[in-house]
Amino acid sequence: MTEKNWQPRIVAFFCNWCTYTAADLAGVSRLKYAANIRIIRLMCSGRVDPQFIVDAFARGADGVLIGGCHPGDCHYVEGNYKALRRFQMLKRMLDDMGIEEQRLQLEWISASEGDKVRTVVNDMVEKIKPLGPLGIPKKFEAWDKEMAELEEKITSSEPVAAPA
Repeated sequence: MTEKNWQPRIVAFFCNWCTYTAADLAGVSRLKYAANIRIIRLMCSGRVDPQFIVDAFARGADGVLIGGCHPGDCHYVEGNYKALRRFQMLKRMLDDMGIEEQRLQLEWISASEGDKVRTVVNDMVEKIKPLGPLGIPKKFEAWDKEMAELEEKITSSEPVAAPA
């Protein structure tokens, strides 16, 4: 795919009781939203492990969306507050890794807000398009090549120069 035709790949972790149901409502109501999103249904937004987010980016996602129940409406009482704390921590960590904050988003969407799912997904796609591809898998290839070259130099007993 050429750069001009590039479309962001977004992974979404949606709470079963609210946001996933809202996405289903959007579909049943024939509300059109960007097809760039791949939804993973979890029982609660509080079950989104930070490693899931990092893994999604490492496997080629250009953005990650977390959707949960509105505060005070969580079916598991405090799951969405747990998700919010993890989200805040992840934003700082991803910033330290050089990943733009627009690539990670947390939204509270109730089961009756199918239209909000459409709006949030379309807005996220439009925010990520100008950022371009994140391209972490390609970076891994470059890092692996660099490590292989370093290993080759070490095993051939050549002096190793410090990286520039």
